[in-house]
Amino acid sequence: MVEVKLHDIGEGMTEGEIIHYFVKVGDTVKVDQPLVEVQTDKMVAELPSPAAGKVKDIVIDRGTTVSVGTTLIVLEAGGSAAAETPAAPKAEVPAPVKTEAAPAPAQTATATAPKASTEKKVIIAAPYTRKIAREFGVDINDITGTGTLGRITVEDIYKFVKQRDGMQQSEETQAVAVETPVQKEAIKQGVQKQEAKEIAAPAADAEIIPFRGRRKQIAKKMTQSLYTIPHVTHFEEIDMTELLNYRKDLKEIDINVSAVAFFIKAITVALKQFPVFNAKLDEENEVIRLEKEYNIGIATDTEDGLIVPVIHHADRLSVRQIHDKLKELTKKAQEGKLAPADMKGGTFTISNVGPLGSIGATPIINHPETGLIAFHKTKKMAVVTDNDEIVVRSIMNLSMAFDHRVADGATAVAFTNRFKQLIENPKLWPIELA
Repeated sequence: MVEVKLHDIGEGMTEGEIIHYFVKVGDTVKVDQPLVEVQTDKMVAELPSPAAGKVKDIVIDRGTTVSVGTTLIVLEAGGSAAAETPAAPKAEVPAPVKTEAAPAPAQTATATAPKASTEKKVIIAAPYTRKIAREFGVDINDITGTGTLGRITVEDIYKFVKQRDGMQQSEETQAVAVETPVQKEAIKQGVQKQEAKEIAAPAADAEIIPFRGRRKQIAKKMTQSLYTIPHVTHFEEIDMTELLNYRKDLKEIDINVSAVAFFIKAITVALKQFPVFNAKLDEENEVIRLEKEYNIGIATDTEDGLIVPVIHHADRLSVRQIHDKLKELTKKAQEGKLAPADMKGGTFTISNVGPLGSIGATPIINHPETGLIAFHKTKKMAVVTDNDEIVVRSIMNLSMAFDHRVADGATAVAFTNRFKQLIENPKLWPIELA
């Protein structure tokens, strides 16, 4: 028997949702024939068959979110009748090790004596979860995770703390109606869960939109970023007049290059001068890693939601090459044809929402990157010059979100000032890019 498992098809993915099966039990398949369609946090991908044979069993139902390593389909290779029985879906969870003396049912991990073990326990927990554990003085190794693949969640931390503090209280102390901060938090969590249940019960005439697939993955990614990174948003105005005139001159000689292509090129120049914004914070090793590649992610709106393809080595490309690559990636994103390589390795992200009419925003950073710039609507405005003359100029708003753990406001202002200088003075480009 051959087990077809969910493998890592993206950059560090840990789980995916089963969207569609292309086969059914009893079908004969060939090598590399698409078997199942999976939605990850970045893309929709097809998993091919690793061998020729017959579909013996489909283990996981459609719409289910599973972890990397989960068996999805069992194949009978070559059509031979093998005596091996496919593993049941729940076989992934190892059976508990029998001990000579079973602990009392009411005991918790803190009350039982530590067990000798030669195996190193693998802890799966987000940085934010680990931070909460540290704040409560909890050794995260003592907690049993209830999430996927044993992942430790924030709720696991709160539950553990509540049990720990409750066990430390004497019977006399328990009789006094005094709420500790942890107990208050637990009560708050309980109230919120109850309110969530009440909200989850829709009215009879309410329209239901399934919260899964890319929308669910986007929500998880945004939540991770917002609760992990202390966001600061810096705003700036960019005078687009000279750049728009320059693009008009180029069109007269049949060269059509988008303004965004100029933005991307200018950003790579500014990033080289301020590399802290082309960095990623490694909290575990307590270092800030300054990336040597300049891979610009392009936040792209599609029918299925937001997706971020990446222009790799943008600093090595000309403005025209960036324009061509931008068109190619945008088309592939909207058609759902992006490959995993098209979304790997981003070091800085931009979002061009101006064509939609936006005049400002507080964008969420594409974790684990340090910065993101959103470009907003360009509109003609009356501007007072240095000579106190009133002229009409084309002004664009810019919003830059950055990780305040990695960079400070003064550095962000200097960074956007450098970008502003390049965009407002196209005549500098031959000198700066030479």
